Amino acid sequence: MLAVVGTVPSADFPLTVGEVKLSDDTIQIDGKNIPVNRGTPALLAAAARALNVLGGPPVTGFLVGDIGLGDGSRRLYDYITRSLNRFNFSVITFHYLQPDVDWHNRVLFAVEDISERPVLIADAGFMYAAKMSGSAPLYDLFTPDVGELAFLADEAAPHPFYTRGFILHDENKVPDLIRRAYDHDNAARYLMVKGKRDYLADKGGVREAVDKPAVEAMEAMGGTGDTLTGLVSALTGTGMPVPEAATAAARINRIAGCLAEPTPASQIFEIIRHIPKAMETALRKPSDDLNDLQLP
Repeated sequence: MLAVVGTVPSADFPLTVGEVKLSDDTIQIDGKNIPVNRGTPALLAAAARALNVLGGPPVTGFLVGDIGLGDGSRRLYDYITRSLNRFNFSVITFHYLQPDVDWHNRVLFAVEDISERPVLIADAGFMYAAKMSGSAPLYDLFTPDVGELAFLADEAAPHPFYTRGFILHDENKVPDLIRRAYDHDNAARYLMVKGKRDYLADKGGVREAVDKPAVEAMEAMGGTGDTLTGLVSALTGTGMPVPEAATAAARINRIAGCLAEPTPASQIFEIIRHIPKAMETALRKPSDDLNDLQLP
């Protein structure tokens, strides 16, 4: 079973826990409707769509409103530390939460108390907290974009605001940044670096790069990194090993984007609609065939 922990950009959204259902451009949780635009709602929508295709159990969302002040995140941190042992999740994905090292550590202690340790995936703010606390190697997967990878690669930066300028946010430098992150124990067991080219890496370096099909308009869309994290979370939640899930998710995300024929004005739910067909294509064809796939 998959759990996703994150925030909604609303000051009034209460702490809410429940199974997530998807209805076109809206997710539903515990009787509440949340529009799918980007962030954790986009991650949850992609995961819910994928699990529906795979016949897996529904994703459980742990959500709270937070507009960047951190009050909602702290309520959610507190709830998780007190309640996690009541659940039995095989995968937990932590997403947009205000980085807080002390609360992160309390959550990690709560995870360690679970009899069967779940696969741990982190992105965005919670990934920052994992690195800042020195606990990155305890995670199974981080899903940074290139800018976030630069922070992981900077062993001296205590916060993303202080990432040093010489560590360039340049996709051509991604293998070097990956090496730096692992050299200083600031990376999870696996990294899935999201960008114009998606990289799967571990301590040995880049294992695989996925750059086809290429959809230029996706680069300007908000939420495509969130959907990738949602897809790898869903695939891992059904028992697929993390490396295979990460590369499959990257291909599915790209094929869904290609099928949607997006423009820079497109919304992320337009891509999420095409996840079922993209999964059928990506999971049916060998990866070599996908390199030359022409869609639509």
